Amino acid sequence: MDLEKYCERNISKKACIELFEDTENFFNILKCADDIRKKIVGDVVTYVINRNINFTNICIGDCKFCAFRAGEKDKNAYFLDTDEIAKRALDAKKFGCTEVCIQGGLHPKVDTYFQAEVLKKVHDITKPYGDIHIHAFSPMEIKFGAENAGLDIKEALKILKENGLNTMPGTAAEILDDEVRAELCPSKLSTKEWIDVIKTAHKLGIKTTSTMMYGHIEEYKHIVNHLFILKSIQEETNGFTEFVPLSFMHKLAPIYHEGRARGGATGLEDLKVYAISRILFKDIIKNIQVSWVKLGFKMSQIALKCGANDFGGTLIEENISKSAGAEHGVYVSVNEIKDMILRIGRIPKQRDTVYKILE
Repeated sequence: MDLEKYCERNISKKACIELFEDTENFFNILKCADDIRKKIVGDVVTYVINRNINFTNICIGDCKFCAFRAGEKDKNAYFLDTDEIAKRALDAKKFGCTEVCIQGGLHPKVDTYFQAEVLKKVHDITKPYGDIHIHAFSPMEIKFGAENAGLDIKEALKILKENGLNTMPGTAAEILDDEVRAELCPSKLSTKEWIDVIKTAHKLGIKTTSTMMYGHIEEYKHIVNHLFILKSIQEETNGFTEFVPLSFMHKLAPIYHEGRARGGATGLEDLKVYAISRILFKDIIKNIQVSWVKLGFKMSQIALKCGANDFGGTLIEENISKSAGAEHGVYVSVNEIKDMILRIGRIPKQRDTVYKILE
């Protein structure tokens, strides 16, 4: 296989699938991706100081991979009010965070106006200390909140932007294929609906991340189609700040225990996802983030040698992956991040949410 041509030229869906299926050129594929990474972003590895606030685990959804969800009467159910969310955001600001990531389950009482109140209170309480960037509400949360408020997506996003929504996580994407979604997350928004929410946000000036959850019931063709959807959106809107592959956490996932999903991706698949994403995206989606919560620190270091260039955030509080059986903690210090980056011969740099270098 002539990998050198992929360094310069666009890659087709067929060639992309062939790279996933190729077992003989595994290390060459990783090297190709790392060469492209070095050419595009150099040896800097960025990170963000942030805090996750998962404000409720009460959810009416039925995602088959989720171990975070709870019913309203569940003894472990919780729902933080807007004042508590704001207090945690202030704690994050005082800690040194530049970003809070606010997400939660699909609580029946949550609508666009509740989300707007959260945004306003967080900005109001943090402004005396210099304010904080709010990265909040997945496309599914946006759709759910809009429906509960009797609004269309554009109206809802306008209200949220007016109240201080800075950027959005591009989660709830899982795999952008409706046949896979019908089994994996049957009541979640469709592929088209996810795309519509994301494109509407981008056109209103709200940048988002992009994600993909793999290692469950999908095939290589589904992964490739998903990546090409993201590429097409980015070519149209230029609204993605980064791509974050999310390796499926299987240990406590219902679909795995029912025998309908495999036990997560292999380490080889993890590295191929990072590498082939870089080979496909090149500088169209310039930043590819490792998920240390999913991969662990050592695999994250390796992924940074396979096309990725961002280490993600400190997180401080991350309940969704932990609920699914992630074993790699919910907080990492800045000093630890810097050390892990330096020890693989790269240059650590703190960034903000939209990748402006802060140091």
